[in-house]
Amino acid sequence: MPAELSPIDKAKFAAARRAVDFVEDGMKLGLGTGSTAAWMVRCLGEMVREEGLRITGVPTSSRTADLARQVGIRVVGLDEAKWLDLTIDGADEFDPELSLIKGGGGALLQEKIVATASDQMIVITDAAKEVAQLGAFPLPVEVVPFGWQTTRALIEEMLVSMDVLGRSTTLRLNGSQPFVTDEGNYIVDLHLNRIANPRQLSLVLNQIPGVVENGLFIDICDMVIIGGADGKVEIRDINAGTVAHERIDFAEDENIFRDLD
Repeated sequence: MPAELSPIDKAKFAAARRAVDFVEDGMKLGLGTGSTAAWMVRCLGEMVREEGLRITGVPTSSRTADLARQVGIRVVGLDEAKWLDLTIDGADEFDPELSLIKGGGGALLQEKIVATASDQMIVITDAAKEVAQLGAFPLPVEVVPFGWQTTRALIEEMLVSMDVLGRSTTLRLNGSQPFVTDEGNYIVDLHLNRIANPRQLSLVLNQIPGVVENGLFIDICDMVIIGGADGKVEIRDINAGTVAHERIDFAEDENIFRDLD
């Protein structure tokens, strides 16, 4: 493992490396977006090249699609795949019930569509993403550009009746211009600090005209794999009610790091 990799990158890699052990030959996979998911895509690419693994990937963003093709994974759209065996993705936060906040990378809409079109979702993460209650990470809400300021005002008005600690909102920017998602939409980030009832908030948000989707993933994640910089991983299965601890040997995966430059 190259010395320049930070402890957090080592933790992300450990989680990603363990997660791909759940992938079987012939599977149709949802491929997540973000720095942790990128490690997972690289690991899968090595399995395709070195072990002859046959998989079909449905990426959740153009960035992930580009990386998947680069490492040799067959890429198709969800309409062609129709239904997926497994989605592996990261998260910005997760709580004890494995409810998530996602969308820090701006791909929450495709991520949620792909995850809900899968038999199982595995989240790969590091320990810093675990919280007792969601809300410290800003909640992304994807909105259509038309009338976005009105949509934002409606969101802020709605938040007055919600059990949250903060109610400020910001339009996500890319430099001086609005950040634009793969679907051509904007993202309004909600700075809530604490969300007492994520399920209620998610339902109410999606009733507001102009809101496309929000970054609360409720009853979607089946398993969380938490990686550590020392190679230790914790596997929490919400359905089986089990917690397992294992260790990943970084030395076995040197090929993964040869093309990082």
